[in-house]
Amino acid sequence: QVQLVESGGGLVQPGGSLRLSCLVSGLTLDDYGIGWFRQAPGKEREQVSCISRRGGRIMHADSVKGRFTISRDNVKNTVYLQMNSLKPEDTAVYYCASASQRESGTDSYCPWGFNRYGNWGQGIQVTVSS
Repeated sequence: QVQLVESGGGLVQPGGSLRLSCLVSGLTLDDYGIGWFRQAPGKEREQVSCISRRGGRIMHADSVKGRFTISRDNVKNTVYLQMNSLKPEDTAVYYCASASQRESGTDSYCPWGFNRYGNWGQGIQVTVSS
């Protein structure tokens, strides 16, 4: 029932930009934090960013801080990851996921950690190469 679909990936040159989108259906987006993860071949999955249910709190991994920005539009049921100044080491499959815990009353929960998420998208390839 819950579905997350990533889009916007592809091939980009070093220094370029991409914006990933995550379209969410089957849940009320206002109630859930969302995260972005990535996984390169032979590497473990890494959390890139999180955003609380209404966008009041965001976090980014040190590896992308200052270059990537997470945002959300709950009316459009969409979460975004703007990626600027891309580097070859950013090459990976990128996944979005919705938090397993439903939140109400506050906008302070920005889930950090693989086990904090219950539903996952299929992933989308981002390749940074000249």
